[in-house]
Amino acid sequence: MSRIAVTITTPDGLCSATLHTPLSAGPAVILYTDAAGVRETFAAMADRLSALGYVVLLPDGYYRTPYAPFDVATVFTVPAERERLTALGRSVPAELAVRDTGAYLDFLAGRAEVAGSAVGAVGYCLGGRFSLWAAAHFPRVAAAASFHGGNLAAADDPDSPHLVAGRIRGALHVAAARNDKAFPAEQHERLRNALVAAGVRHTLETYPAEHGFAVPDNATYDQSAEERHWTALKQLFAENLPRA
Repeated sequence: MSRIAVTITTPDGLCSATLHTPLSAGPAVILYTDAAGVRETFAAMADRLSALGYVVLLPDGYYRTPYAPFDVATVFTVPAERERLTALGRSVPAELAVRDTGAYLDFLAGRAEVAGSAVGAVGYCLGGRFSLWAAAHFPRVAAAASFHGGNLAAADDPDSPHLVAGRIRGALHVAAARNDKAFPAEQHERLRNALVAAGVRHTLETYPAEHGFAVPDNATYDQSAEERHWTALKQLFAENLPRA
């Protein structure tokens, strides 16, 4: 298993990323980070996923906007840092996220390490939206997961993922956090209704943990919920990403 620093050519510039490869060729998975961006915690998560036999791409979704790294321990308690984080997250709307995903898929299609054409996607927090957009816009995405994703079914958002549920052909696993203001009960119900109406194969559940539960450097990290998330992710990808 190894990490390889790579550069992806997108319509908007060069995106730095790491490619996490298993010992032999395997299906590809795109890993979308939370709003605080790429950091060692997510690289370690990509390593763990790669150890299961997947070629994991961890891109810097903020490549258009150079930024100083965030201290996740304090980013939500220091107002100026929280504002900076929010602005950076808003700098990648649906149109750009989808365009980037197309470039990531093109990149993966040319890698000898990748087996098969079906691709997986997994996102956390902000990345949960990216993962669902990927599933809706690219038929190659055969399985997508969102963990403590926010604004997945906002009524006043014209780019809300639930509005493109009818385009999803793969399987979804959506794990919400309890008491999550970014994904309240009405959004949960709205997303469920959209997925059911579209006939999307899905699991939609709420873990007994707070927003950020699956990411080890978050203040709200929950080890039990993290392990539950790994179990769900293994099952989703094992059932939907053939190795040839």
